Amino acid sequence: MQIDGHHTLTYVVARMAGMEHTNAEKLAYCAQYVDEATNSEPIRFKNGAMFNRISSAHKMLDYRNGNELANHLAWIPFHFLPGNDGLKSGSIPNGGFIERLVCKPDSPVARDMLRSVSKYRQTPLSLYIMGIALHVYADTFSHQGFAGVSHKINDVKNIESDEDESLLDRVRDSILNWSVSSVSPLGHGPALSFPDRPYITWTYEDGEGNTIKRDNTQDFLKAANQMYKVIKCYLEEDESMNIDSQDDMPPEKLKLIENALKQFKDENGEERHKQWLKWISQGKFNFDPVELKFLAHGKGSWKEIARGKAVASPMSSDLITYHYDESFITSDWKYFHDALKTYRLDIIRDVLPKYGICVA
Repeated sequence: MQIDGHHTLTYVVARMAGMEHTNAEKLAYCAQYVDEATNSEPIRFKNGAMFNRISSAHKMLDYRNGNELANHLAWIPFHFLPGNDGLKSGSIPNGGFIERLVCKPDSPVARDMLRSVSKYRQTPLSLYIMGIALHVYADTFSHQGFAGVSHKINDVKNIESDEDESLLDRVRDSILNWSVSSVSPLGHGPALSFPDRPYITWTYEDGEGNTIKRDNTQDFLKAANQMYKVIKCYLEEDESMNIDSQDDMPPEKLKLIENALKQFKDENGEERHKQWLKWISQGKFNFDPVELKFLAHGKGSWKEIARGKAVASPMSSDLITYHYDESFITSDWKYFHDALKTYRLDIIRDVLPKYGICVA
């Protein structure tokens, strides 16, 4: 998904599930910020304090990243959660290790991931780590069928769609160019933004020769419905994350989301995001109108509020420091990065090994 899915869709679903604005805003900010956290250098302060962080994405969301370690560190845990072929822990899918890595919607791995983060419900990281988890959970629907590594299993052939001929032409050019490249495609790279655009219907032949039919609107609606039930569990403090015990989203609410998914057809995700924001400000989702914003950088962003502006060190022009303020400890930006580190460790140490999946 792109920013219209991870930010505004998450916010709308949270409000529909009964979460009040302030918490829904924070939850949605975290869900989107997973795509914005592209830096991993430590932060240095003038008083000698330091803060270490990790990246959950690479610049420009480069789905053609050939760095295997970078794929393990970011793409696998945060964007292409391994699905173990939809099997429960202890079951080994046919096809070897790569089959375990292919993303599957709402898989047993995804359910275990949600249970893993729910144990932080009573901690300061609660909303932040749940927002991160909702990003990953939503992507299991949009990124299904692809793996977060450079491998031929991500090959895409004979892609067809009646929705957008210009994009289709670019995809075909991409497939042609990449087929002679020494770098195998990462994730859904060969399909470009097809999986992330909510109004597209398309077909393709996957890396194993299967013909796959995708209706993104229906995939996004399924994601919204399941996210609704996850948030219901969160609000009820159900740390077992018994999603199946929750009712589906009421049809009239789901219809409002479907209308937005189908009507906002701009190729640029940022433009679709603006349309979502406009509808939210007009109260078209049947909750009170609100002027929702997302600022990843600059004045008013979590980052600048937490650490201020950079100060060049007199000792070295290459060394950047920041003025330290005691409020940094409890800032949204620090809590997000604490949650990011906590999430990643729990996934690679506790969740994936239960499925025989070992990643860096």
